[in-house]
Amino acid sequence: MINIAIVEDEDQSADILNDYLAEYFTEKGEEYAIARFDEAVSFLSEYKAVYDIVFMDIELPDLNGMEAAEKMRINDTQTVLIFVTNMAQFAVKGYEVDALDFIVKPVKYPVFSRKLDKALNVIAKRVNATIDIMLNGVLTRLAIGDLRYVEIEKHTLRYHADNTVECWGTLKKVEEQLAPYSFLRCNNYCLVNPKFIVKVEEFEIKLNDGTVLQISRPRKQNFMKELAAYLGKGGKVFNG
Repeated sequence: MINIAIVEDEDQSADILNDYLAEYFTEKGEEYAIARFDEAVSFLSEYKAVYDIVFMDIELPDLNGMEAAEKMRINDTQTVLIFVTNMAQFAVKGYEVDALDFIVKPVKYPVFSRKLDKALNVIAKRVNATIDIMLNGVLTRLAIGDLRYVEIEKHTLRYHADNTVECWGTLKKVEEQLAPYSFLRCNNYCLVNPKFIVKVEEFEIKLNDGTVLQISRPRKQNFMKELAAYLGKGGKVFNG
């Protein structure tokens, strides 16, 4: 399911985007959902990063699209942003808010389709992100999305997914590699992927496969703060 937000005050322009999205995803055979906002203030109200793609007009009432994008990026650096506008002269400034691309009105389907292809390729790369490890002298890639947790004992790292893989290394280095993917440090020897958490109680974390991990007392406050921030940005925990 691809979640899309359209922030556009002109009904006709929004309808065109809706029609093009329907045509595109019908061709691809993929499911999608659209949320339409006719101004930026309501879009940003209690904003959570639940969208894969945001189509943003620049000429919006009260708060223009460029300003809205700046505010969105404070708490969301990952969602793909595409400006749809008459104001192509703002293209350079758009890169300051990490906009993937611009579509100039009036929007034509062939151009729209190419831009959406590009956006979905970016999303697919994030979903299929991997981490490289040396296993018995051979470079091995693990899917980050499948990792439940990583732990260390002395200098042995254990990567727990459907199977467990062991290698030498330091947890600090792994923590740096996994930082963009919201892994949380729950104690001195363990990083956990929050999307697999089903329950946190006192100093225990329960994962969807029944694994129970410990939260150390010194890290409890920061762990809960980071978990709340993850959920506040639209992150999801395991719900079966």
